[in-house]
Amino acid sequence: MIRSEARSVAKRKRVDHRKTQFAHASFKEQGYPYRLSFYDVPPTQEISLEDFEIWAIDRLRILAEIEACSFRAKSPQETAAHLEPLLKKYLPLSSNSAAPGGIVDERLKLERKKDHYSHYILRLAFSGTEDLRRRFSRVETMLFKLRFQADDSRERRAFVDSLNLNWELVQEDEKRELAEQLLSSTPGVRRIEDENWFKVDWTRVPELVEHRSVFVRKGKAYVPMREQTSMVLTEFTNRLDKGLELTSRALPRLDEDDRLTPILNHLSKNFATPDAGFNESESSLPGAPINAANIDNLSQHFPLCMKHLHNTLRKNNHLKHFGRLQYTLFLKGINLSLEDCLLFWRQSFKLITDDQFNKEYRYNVRHVYGDVGGDANRRGRGYPPYSCQKILSEHPPGTGEAHGCPYRHFSVDNLTSMLQATGVNDRDVLRGVKEDVEKQRFHIACNRVFDWAHKTEIKKVKDEGIWGPAELETIFHPNTYFKRSYLLKNLSNANANLPRQDVKMEE
Repeated sequence: MIRSEARSVAKRKRVDHRKTQFAHASFKEQGYPYRLSFYDVPPTQEISLEDFEIWAIDRLRILAEIEACSFRAKSPQETAAHLEPLLKKYLPLSSNSAAPGGIVDERLKLERKKDHYSHYILRLAFSGTEDLRRRFSRVETMLFKLRFQADDSRERRAFVDSLNLNWELVQEDEKRELAEQLLSSTPGVRRIEDENWFKVDWTRVPELVEHRSVFVRKGKAYVPMREQTSMVLTEFTNRLDKGLELTSRALPRLDEDDRLTPILNHLSKNFATPDAGFNESESSLPGAPINAANIDNLSQHFPLCMKHLHNTLRKNNHLKHFGRLQYTLFLKGINLSLEDCLLFWRQSFKLITDDQFNKEYRYNVRHVYGDVGGDANRRGRGYPPYSCQKILSEHPPGTGEAHGCPYRHFSVDNLTSMLQATGVNDRDVLRGVKEDVEKQRFHIACNRVFDWAHKTEIKKVKDEGIWGPAELETIFHPNTYFKRSYLLKNLSNANANLPRQDVKMEE
């Protein structure tokens, strides 16, 4: 009887592990003793939905910029210099030495908490597919490398020691035994006493083995101390890859949360080209004649998508609905007034009567500007100009339509012909654009053309310190393209504030 009851109790206690795995969440405040992190422990504290979104978007900005630097073949030094002000702006992460007495104060804790949580939020967003996981792992490793190399040497050493990586230090007897092989595989070291080596499984340092930078014996790689960075990076990547795989298996459990899923889906779609909300309050161009009569002249500063719309309008004296909408919003974003915009469209539609224009088109322009219609929140300010992400992802053009992004929606031959017609005649640039388009890096192709068209001016503002890296970050918005182009070609106005590209959710 007793045995029977015992078996019955034991049977009742056998609950599916999937039901108990997350049954009791452990919420605790985590300490952040080091600036760097391998993100081994998931965050457990509660944060607001607003912080959830904003922190993830700030990190997305950095990751997208890192990827853009890689695609544009910037050197490690150029990438570090370019990202330094952006990291301070979007994702600051100070060392302990920056705090009074070297103690981790509340400011440092908040910075590290944001770094920790934003990493895990994006880990959720980018675990859905193998491609996203691979890209996320690559750029996160690049970010970690930047921080690791820039870290205070003492703090970096303490952080590495805390990882318990189980690297076996090669003892003196073995060093002397393998002296010839170790020295021959370690350029720059003349005496065996001048360097120390770690001994690890060769699979933990495949990059060093591939480049023949280490001596390999019996499945062990003998890694010189100077290659510690490579070993740490490899370990970081391996752990992150495993973590991403585990996260991908847990994603179905989030489907029922209608608060987080839309945000995560939006973030994953915007990995390459984050939504850049154009701040209209900063769109003014001192001394620039923004009026209907000057649009033809200003079009030399337009990105290719808007040049195509403008040229099609001039050729056909008409644009279809989505073309008119995309172009009107862009013109609104360059600070063309409603009155001038109406005048511009009326003069452009030469083949129709005033009565037809007033009946079929006038109201739509006024609606875009917020002069009529719309809800109370839209009234008076209208709709924001389309970002690159919105142009790339919504309403692909059909037959007879001119909206969209030429880098995405044109054939390579037609795109090349259009670029050559606008003056892009550099073979290397055209070849680079072709490669970007084939790999679906449309915003990089656009930035490549911009950099070539403004190379003299960009060099000048860099050399003279007029603009820094933050003012020359990757362009994600057509209106940013226009303003930056205008200011560079009119450097007397170059001290004007550039339009911000705040990454945010579409309204």
